[in-house]
Amino acid sequence: MTLDTTKHAAETPDAPQPWAELGLKADEYERIRAILGRRPTGAELAMYSVMWSEHCSYKSSKVHLRQFGAKAPTEGPGAEALLVGIGENAGVVDVGQGYAVTFKVESHNHPSYVEPYQGAATGVGGIVRDILAMGARPVAVMDPLRFGDPHAADTKRVLSGVVAGIGGYGNCLGLPNIGGEVVFDPCYQGNPLVNALCVGVMRHEDIHLAKASGPGNKVVLYGARTGGDGIGGVSVLASETFDDSKPSKRPAVQVGDPFQEKLLIECTLELFAERLVEGIQDLGGAGLSCATSELASAGSGGMRVELDTVPLRDATLSPEEILMSESQERMCAVVAPEKVTRFLAICEKWDVTATVIGEVTDGDRLEIYWHGEQIVDVPPRTVAHEGPVYERPYARPASQDALQADDPAALPRPAGPDELRAQVLAVVSAPNQASKAWVTDQYDRFVQGNTILAQPEDSGMIRVDEETGLGVAVSTDGNGRYAKLDPYAGAQLALAESYRNVAATGARPLAVTNCLNFGSPEDPAVMWQFAEATRGLADGCQALGTPVTGGNVSLYNQTGETAIHPTPVVGVLGVIDDVAGRTPVAFTGEGDHVFLLGDTAAEFGGSAWAQTVHGHLGGLPPRVDLERERLLADVLVTASREGLAAAAHDLSDGGLIQALAESCLRGGRGARVVVPDGLDPFVFLFSESAGRAIVAVPREQERRFAELCQGRGLPAARVGVVDGAAVEVHGQFSLPLAELREAYEATLPALMA
Repeated sequence: MTLDTTKHAAETPDAPQPWAELGLKADEYERIRAILGRRPTGAELAMYSVMWSEHCSYKSSKVHLRQFGAKAPTEGPGAEALLVGIGENAGVVDVGQGYAVTFKVESHNHPSYVEPYQGAATGVGGIVRDILAMGARPVAVMDPLRFGDPHAADTKRVLSGVVAGIGGYGNCLGLPNIGGEVVFDPCYQGNPLVNALCVGVMRHEDIHLAKASGPGNKVVLYGARTGGDGIGGVSVLASETFDDSKPSKRPAVQVGDPFQEKLLIECTLELFAERLVEGIQDLGGAGLSCATSELASAGSGGMRVELDTVPLRDATLSPEEILMSESQERMCAVVAPEKVTRFLAICEKWDVTATVIGEVTDGDRLEIYWHGEQIVDVPPRTVAHEGPVYERPYARPASQDALQADDPAALPRPAGPDELRAQVLAVVSAPNQASKAWVTDQYDRFVQGNTILAQPEDSGMIRVDEETGLGVAVSTDGNGRYAKLDPYAGAQLALAESYRNVAATGARPLAVTNCLNFGSPEDPAVMWQFAEATRGLADGCQALGTPVTGGNVSLYNQTGETAIHPTPVVGVLGVIDDVAGRTPVAFTGEGDHVFLLGDTAAEFGGSAWAQTVHGHLGGLPPRVDLERERLLADVLVTASREGLAAAAHDLSDGGLIQALAESCLRGGRGARVVVPDGLDPFVFLFSESAGRAIVAVPREQERRFAELCQGRGLPAARVGVVDGAAVEVHGQFSLPLAELREAYEATLPALMA
């Protein structure tokens, strides 16, 4: 078989090529030919196909994502703290005392349906390497997850595999899993959402960027050897037309080795500590195609790579397959010539394979050679940063009016105290609200010894500095039902809930990452959802002063013509000066007064009550008031700092009764509450009005707490007391904690039995 060199490509302009099989459109293929002035070689075609894929190029979403930059806050704690924003492997914020924290969330949705264990495991591995590539030590992970009908047989397959993969990989790395979500809805039946977040810590001076500068500097590939797993994995499906004699039908899902990744982490951190790295990029989606083109594109010159020097696990791999392979646990570094020997010695110490595969040049081309023959000669920016940009048509779906008009206010409400009590048990024990211990008990939440808060807390917290107690809190939230009813408001509600959860711990919210999960961008209705959600999130972040530092877009999440609910998942990171003063969710102080903060209205669109009791989705989601969210957060953070709050819990899915049940069960203490005058008991318990929280206040601090709320202008009502061994709603019902716990904890084990 003739090697398809650049010379051969120029001499055979009409040779057929599998551009369509690689996911390229006809006009995209023609554009590649125009860029090169000839047809691409097979290796060039492979690179463009993976780098111009939806996953890598954001070609359908970038016109909307620009709002995150255009509307980014220019003042306030979040803007002042931002050190590295959108465009790098992960965002970085200043958390004080010379420390910087980097965090990001990404998706591994489709691989996790095909092969749940490896799909989820390598999702964790990939996001960890993104954080490592910024120069940080990874310190914690989180996983927002969504699955289909909890009673469907395939849900058990996917859920058990995904959870085992997350636990298996993260536990082996020694990283605590401090939070996330587990949500069920039939819309995710064929498209589970497996989003993974990682947090890393570094000193300011240790920040590293993905760029290849300095002609003569060497390009070093280190980590695992390159294999045939994951060819085109999360970017495009592997082509079977390169050479039928090669292994075909390879698994599109990557295969992870957490022990190799642990060695890679420690090796990389030692390389950083000795200042041996000029630029670095992890190998994730698009593999070497991504690492080489992005490093060269972001640098000051070109790059020459000898592809045949790449260490392989499979000697039969073709150049195209090597470039497209997404084999895990690999990094690519730019190293000054005089530092290469020491670099390789450290890799050898950690038993990490390392090979010089090329060097930075003073040109402006990315050139790749195979046994001395040139097979790639491209302008690197056209591969990495100048892919197609689509302004997809979008239109509000005709069904949206009817969906919003289907108000749950018309649904039958409980007829009396007995029915109200029964519906409380039904909501609290429903799969979406029930205990997720079956999942989280498979994760190590406390390894490394710096975990301050973890599941079932609503926000995880990690200590950054042992001496001062400096720490960060992170929460991820998203409600696809809200976003289905109103994508703009749904995205803001996800942001607001995550923001509230962080503030409820006593941490000051600083910055945002997001993972935007939607259906096909070729559907105008889906594209409208995406445009509205992105606009809502950008406006919300601007109003709250929390810049978006980066994230991920996952499209084509649908089965046939049926898309998932639009599911923007929002992660918020906050800083706390001393983790010793954090506020937990658990009610532990007998006699503490329970305050309800915020306004309660009859808002049930997309609610847990409507879903659980009536199987209903319709109406409008709760109203968003971002100024109220800022005010509430200010009160929660101040109360925590001044020792006025013994416990705090935001109100969201399931309303007040869900938060009350979780705080009581977590602390092993009951509570007696009284319905405020003029408020219907049903609305009091199940409303999902936003901008609310419950706070347990020590009796001796009640006056100071009330004055704090009054001084800030935040509505606050004392509605109860922490007391006894039951959740009692005065004049309505009493639920012993033992009965409540049995209902709350039995659901997932029964589903997975």
